[in-house]
Amino acid sequence: MNAVGIDVSKGKSMVAIMRPFGEIVSAPFEVRHTTSSINSLIELIHSVEGESRIVMEHTGRYYEALAHQLSGAGLFVTAVNPKLIKDFDNDSLRKVKSDKADAIKIARYALDKWQNLKQYSVMDELRNQLKAMNRQFSFYMKHRTAMKNNLIGILDQTYPGINTCFDSPARSDGSQKWVDFASTYWHVDCVRKMSLKSFTGHYQKWCKSKKYNFSQSKAEEIYGKAKELVPVLPKDEITKLIIRQVVDQLNNASATVEELRTLMNETASRLPEYTVVMQMKGAGPSLGPQLMAEIGDVARFTHKGAITAFAGVDPGVNESGSYEQKSVPISKRGSAELRRTLFQVMDVLIKTMPQDDPVYQFMDKKRAQGKPYYVYMTAGANKFLRIYYGRVKEYLSSLPDSE
Repeated sequence: MNAVGIDVSKGKSMVAIMRPFGEIVSAPFEVRHTTSSINSLIELIHSVEGESRIVMEHTGRYYEALAHQLSGAGLFVTAVNPKLIKDFDNDSLRKVKSDKADAIKIARYALDKWQNLKQYSVMDELRNQLKAMNRQFSFYMKHRTAMKNNLIGILDQTYPGINTCFDSPARSDGSQKWVDFASTYWHVDCVRKMSLKSFTGHYQKWCKSKKYNFSQSKAEEIYGKAKELVPVLPKDEITKLIIRQVVDQLNNASATVEELRTLMNETASRLPEYTVVMQMKGAGPSLGPQLMAEIGDVARFTHKGAITAFAGVDPGVNESGSYEQKSVPISKRGSAELRRTLFQVMDVLIKTMPQDDPVYQFMDKKRAQGKPYYVYMTAGANKFLRIYYGRVKEYLSSLPDSE
């Protein structure tokens, strides 16, 4: 029974090997994240008599190369949340923080939790891949929002309010009618310097070339508004270049977002719980994969309270003696990305109002009681997660190959 504790960092790790009752098999030593160093570590672990289990923290993305190599060599590998390691066995007043001490602490954690350790698998790699895509998706969504606000800010100086003239939804490739319109009619003088008849004909041809619906009344509305607008920047090549550069950047960001959205849905569909998650109200082909990416494998949560704590939407507790605080904020100690996704799901439920959905019914009840927005949204997120946990875990346990 050999516990291999690995404290992972960028480019290198500290490794310690222990047996029960504090027996040190190998004092902490450094391993570089190179093929030769990892192969030497594999040989060492294989040479130690008895069953060996390797535990490391899933810190960022640093652990993945090591976990992949060790797992591929037939070793038992598990990656755990760093918070669990941090809170484990804190029974000393003396605070010691070093890579060597952390490696030994992780090895002791492995011995203590030996029976509950979960094998790192190919499915974990798929989940990690999905999570990486979701983080990229979140990055480009923020980038797209910034680009959109930037374009609106510039257009307010050349064609104020043009973004409000169209309500067409975004296309599957992320393109939007008002953005394409601004690329061609980037200044108010591009419209009002023509006659109404000339603009209408030009706009009709533009709609046909871009495959948008043409409306005579919309053309007249756009032309009428253009006559009253007051631009700030001049209609010249410099202004045109600035606007078209921003339009190109926004279109590129939008295209990347939609490509990632599609790819995430395709990747998530390869996970066993995909069908169950897609059946839950509020979790469609966009938010569903995001939830799956941030939650990961539900089997690693021992109970419903564990998954709500991971998300940081568990109600806090503040009691001492006869004192009990009635209203305590949520912990917010878990994944901020998961909380953000959960609130988006709750927002979908509030807008679509599915009367047969228990989460919406619960939120609607809280809202009717006069609870503040943040309170009933958080309570809904907590209930949604508990239902998610129950349904997914029940489904996974019913699969033929489930353990």
